[in-house]
Amino acid sequence: MAESLHIQRTKDPKPCVILIGMPGAGKSTIGAALARDLGWPYLDSDHLIEATYAHRLQDVVDLTDKATFLDIEASVIKLIRANRLVIGTGGSVVYREAAMEHLQKLGFIVHLDVPLDVLKERIASNPERGIAIAPGQTIEDIFNERKPLYRKWSNLSCNNYAMTVQECVALIKSSLPATFLEEKC
Repeated sequence: MAESLHIQRTKDPKPCVILIGMPGAGKSTIGAALARDLGWPYLDSDHLIEATYAHRLQDVVDLTDKATFLDIEASVIKLIRANRLVIGTGGSVVYREAAMEHLQKLGFIVHLDVPLDVLKERIASNPERGIAIAPGQTIEDIFNERKPLYRKWSNLSCNNYAMTVQECVALIKSSLPATFLEEKC
């Protein structure tokens, strides 16, 4: 008979790395690469919303108004309790202060900054991408609305359009406090 295994949660939690930015900024790509490099898991918060509501993100967006979706996103974000995790967030997470304050407590926030014209191309190539946008708003409108919020909440801005994925990963890693990379549990 197998013995019961009891693992106690670490008393020395390691912070997370959280990626914020517009849809198409590369949060999933950079996040997965950073997680592999650190040897940590990767969590896409949009997938957590999909799992919570049993619908594709675009369906959740379509079935709600913008304010309701932002509240849903914030409530899911505030449930994350983790250590040594790379988190890619939805681009709209910056609209809810409580969600961002929770993410700040979890760790180091990186803004992935990409020019508007590049974002428009990337978004156009993936029409199924769930975007929290009010009727009548354009991608340019939300880009301009969110840019100061990304700056406000981030510890680091990475222009990953001007860098390769590995260069961006290296910049993020070199900017992390030393305690993030210590191996003791």
